[in-house]
Amino acid sequence: MYQSQLLELRQRLLYAEKENKKRSHELSSALDEIKHVVAKRMNSTTNHTDDTKWKELNLTRKLPVHFTNMYYYLPHLREYEDAIFPNVIFGQQRTGVSLVMGIPTVKREKHHYLINTLHSLLYELSEEQKNDCVIIIFVAEVNAEYVNSVAESVKTSFPREIQSGVLEVISPPASYYPDLSNLKKTFGDSEDRVRWRTKQNLDYSFLMLYAQPKGTFYLQLEDDIIAKPDYIQSIENFAAKQSQEWMILEFSQLGFIGKLFKSEDLPLIVEFFLMFYKDKPIDWLIDHLLWVKVCNPEKDAIHCEKEKAKLRIRAKPSLFQHVGIYSSLAGKIQNLKDKDFGKNVLHKTHNNPPAKVDTSLRTYQQYTLEKVYKGKDCFWASAPVAGDYISFTFLNPLKVEKYFFRSGNMEHPGDKLFNTTVEVLPADEMLRKELVDNGSKFNYPATKDGYLKIGAFENGIAGGSINQSIGKIQAIRLLVNSDSPVWAILSEVFIKTSEN
Repeated sequence: MYQSQLLELRQRLLYAEKENKKRSHELSSALDEIKHVVAKRMNSTTNHTDDTKWKELNLTRKLPVHFTNMYYYLPHLREYEDAIFPNVIFGQQRTGVSLVMGIPTVKREKHHYLINTLHSLLYELSEEQKNDCVIIIFVAEVNAEYVNSVAESVKTSFPREIQSGVLEVISPPASYYPDLSNLKKTFGDSEDRVRWRTKQNLDYSFLMLYAQPKGTFYLQLEDDIIAKPDYIQSIENFAAKQSQEWMILEFSQLGFIGKLFKSEDLPLIVEFFLMFYKDKPIDWLIDHLLWVKVCNPEKDAIHCEKEKAKLRIRAKPSLFQHVGIYSSLAGKIQNLKDKDFGKNVLHKTHNNPPAKVDTSLRTYQQYTLEKVYKGKDCFWASAPVAGDYISFTFLNPLKVEKYFFRSGNMEHPGDKLFNTTVEVLPADEMLRKELVDNGSKFNYPATKDGYLKIGAFENGIAGGSINQSIGKIQAIRLLVNSDSPVWAILSEVFIKTSEN
């Protein structure tokens, strides 16, 4: 009985896949024309440049699932004209990118992780990578006040990324969700858990449909994770080297975290989710979809698993780690950790010249300034106030060519230095006196104690070249100019001289 039903379901899916391809072929030319017009209008915020390795994959972009299918699985939508269209709170309509990342987020009872997750994802992205991706935050709530509070929090923390279009914040219309009060309890789950997982399935479906036309690949993430610093490059490399047809590339072993799909496959995937959104959790549905596509009912489970493994390919080590403790399901505590993630490197090592280090900041535990300077660990201190400093005084005056300082790290990306200047003390005492008297030199403003202000921290980073006309330098100082609401981590110090 079950075998015949599954075979019938398989035929329905194959028919749906065929129909989606047919619609896509008929309307692709119209879509291309629309994209061309949109691209011209949004030239400043739209990026159509694919990295060479993404191009090598030769994937085409297709249209989203025909929306009338949603009315079949969610019949209540027929009563609401705009129920399938998102509220775009912030977004620049960026399309044509290589990678679209989707992050659903909901109101939690205790701790919120979203901002730290975004810090981690954006932490070491190059400008080129930022221009070729979109991160969509889907606030899966219908309370307008809460949705707007999340959006404002994201905008306050990442104004540049909102402005450029790297980050988008959307929410569903209230009419999108059906009545979830009388769901059938299954698998021994409580009524609350069944309602939670059912809504979660609808959330993923809505987010995937919105993301589908924006790029070549779609990466499913959660709002309580941290990422490896090079995660985009690693994903790109792994996808490019696949020689066989695949449906899912997995970059985490946990749940629905770090799952990469081809955008062209999302219509079929979403349609399958919507068929069974009331019945099972999302990770089970994905497994069942693979079963329907490749498993032969007349063969054993071992054969089935081998066939599924051809479509669902696991990358190691994992690129994403789950850090949340308090689940979005009220009262649920989850200490899930991906054992294949390993430890993040929280500092970078450089061969810096001999120097005496000093700071007015209160050091936290063993994370001393000397350790970060020598590349042994990061420096961590309680919240700086105006006038606090970090200084590096060279044992012998040096010709310094370049400098680089990075604050925050992957586990605490928000613990950055804000409104902090980089200053150098010339070794020439006559020059120092001149600076005090005149107030500037070499197009650098001077301080009252003879330092030249050569740079400042921006988004947690300060770096640049030093005008060699200054001559030898006695010391470099980081000066905090205003009180900070957060602690500060210095995770990288690099002082380049002609000798190192």
